Amino acid sequence: MKQKVVLAFSGGLDTSYCVKYLSEEKGLEVHSVLVDTGGFSPEELQQIENKAKSLGVTSHVTVSQVDTYYQQCIKYLVFGNILKNNTYPLSVSAERAFQAMAVAEYAKKIQAKYVAHGSTGAGNDQVRFDIIFRILIPDVQIITPIRDNKLSREQEIEYLKSKGVVQEWHKAAYSINKGLWGTSVGGKETLTSHGYLPESAFPTQLTKEEPQTVDLHFEQGELKGINEQKFENPADAIKKLTEIATPFAVGRDIHVGDTIIGIKGRVGFEAAAPLIIIKAHHTLEKHVLTKWQLYWKEQLANWYGNLLHEGQFLEPVMRNIETFLTDTQKHVTGTVHVQLAPYRFYVLGIESKFDLMSAKFGSYGEMNNAWSGEDVRGFSKILSNQTMIYGKISQDNE
Repeated sequence: MKQKVVLAFSGGLDTSYCVKYLSEEKGLEVHSVLVDTGGFSPEELQQIENKAKSLGVTSHVTVSQVDTYYQQCIKYLVFGNILKNNTYPLSVSAERAFQAMAVAEYAKKIQAKYVAHGSTGAGNDQVRFDIIFRILIPDVQIITPIRDNKLSREQEIEYLKSKGVVQEWHKAAYSINKGLWGTSVGGKETLTSHGYLPESAFPTQLTKEEPQTVDLHFEQGELKGINEQKFENPADAIKKLTEIATPFAVGRDIHVGDTIIGIKGRVGFEAAAPLIIIKAHHTLEKHVLTKWQLYWKEQLANWYGNLLHEGQFLEPVMRNIETFLTDTQKHVTGTVHVQLAPYRFYVLGIESKFDLMSAKFGSYGEMNNAWSGEDVRGFSKILSNQTMIYGKISQDNE
């Protein structure tokens, strides 16, 4: 009786190779799993299932993780205003954890002895998948045919041809990975330190040129409305904002960062909704939170983003940080007005019943109602006292 292997399957060259290698060279019963984190249309999902079956898998399943991905991760990326190196909304690194967890759960469900993925030995994803598998299914053996056999693209194609899989494996000029929280774009320009992606490399082209104002309604930190439309599920609001904003060609950039394996890397991305949501949410927070709430949120959010990027989503401290971030969102309710225009967007302002910029207590630079000039004179004297003493002591003893 053949042993079962669960394969994380995308339908590309690497995972197609894995199906044939695992079944015909390793003699395993291959069960392929596609985990949808918001990047596939129904037609694409069906095409991938058909391809898996044509390659000879014993079974194929599609597991939707869109809502789980939002509730257990994206929500906290918004609460923390998390942009890796102040640029990248963790579009790919965030979803890999949920893909790996879904694959691990399916391996447990069918009692598979092996689990496999098509990562090479050159990137972050191999570490992300391996870490999750080792934590959730430590007794299941991990097989990585591309990494283990150190295969080139050409070697994979020749192997598939020898097995009767005849297909034009065109290497796309740009590698595209689409998900709910943005789309990554890699190409020859991102392999250097100075190239920028051409207009044609981005999945969505500029089709809207007339500026448009959009009103984003937040409830306790979550996007629950756009203009007059209300959303019970914030994941649907993200999809809607993507639909509205992406045609303006906003949310594009190139991220430069440190990989898990110790080298620098560049990746382009298109993430209109994530960047707009984070900017709008952060602006609202600056109005309704105290300066120390904002300060400690930033410290912990940076740690959260770094750990998530490096595959440590299941580290218990992540749940601790999520608890803190959630607690800070009690008053993050209000409307943020955003202006969209070709290649740019900006926040016009906010409205919130929790706005601390209240005229009841004065207007900055104009008037005050809560203190007197004498109060400020004494406050300034006390606040400067220690540094004044330090200066006098230093002057007397140097």
